[in-house]
Amino acid sequence: MSRELNVPMGSPVPGVSERPPDNGGMDYRDWVRRSYLELVSSNHHSVQALSWRKLYLSRAKLKASSRTSALLSGFAMVAMVEVDLDVKYSYPRELLIAFSVCTTVLVAVHLFALLISTCILPNVEAVSNIHNLNSVSESPHERMHHYIELAWGFSTALGILLFLAEVVLLCWVKFLPVDAGEAKKADASTSVTPSTKTKPTSPSALSSGWQAALASTIIMVPVGVIFLLFTIHFYRSLVRHKTERHHQEIEELHKIKVQLDGHERGLQNV
Repeated sequence: MSRELNVPMGSPVPGVSERPPDNGGMDYRDWVRRSYLELVSSNHHSVQALSWRKLYLSRAKLKASSRTSALLSGFAMVAMVEVDLDVKYSYPRELLIAFSVCTTVLVAVHLFALLISTCILPNVEAVSNIHNLNSVSESPHERMHHYIELAWGFSTALGILLFLAEVVLLCWVKFLPVDAGEAKKADASTSVTPSTKTKPTSPSALSSGWQAALASTIIMVPVGVIFLLFTIHFYRSLVRHKTERHHQEIEELHKIKVQLDGHERGLQNV
């Protein structure tokens, strides 16, 4: 029997999802080879599309972390410089230490995220602006994926949480000296006498500044809890979505493998 056979029109082909073209001049081997090359080419384009999607996602994360870090670190520096400490008021030592440490850590975290974004983003931008599908391999976003995720986490999760704590501490430093002198005078006028054994009222409890700082703390604590819950829920949803996408990609690769095995069996049977 001759090895080159013309495929009849409308006849099914084993292992091939498509029918051969209605061209009597093309033999079975050439048609199977062409189908195999088309399948491999489509698989290559799908892999490139996935790589470009990762590149654009990395670029978006770097841009967002860069803008957020620059904005929040600038606010923190302005808050530290512009705050007016009352020299006549005796601030609690723990409050001043907490405010200085929180401000320093906040600026350092955001500047570190800004440094990573500034170093990696130009290389990613240079590749994303090239209109060539094969240029995606020149981008460093795959190798520096951990640094990009670190900058994204520092800028969004840790940086915003520190900024909320910075707002609370700034309210205490700003409002605590307000009406402190009047509160001390009121406490002196209601001090304990030998005939009465009532305890004196705390000066901080009588000052309106202390009440304002306490009100800001009461408001910010549930906001911080909601922020933590949303962050955990968001990252869990994102991980679940990535897991489902990986399962779908594995299933697609399994289907492609089955199709390729069918093409190879068809080539061996020719």
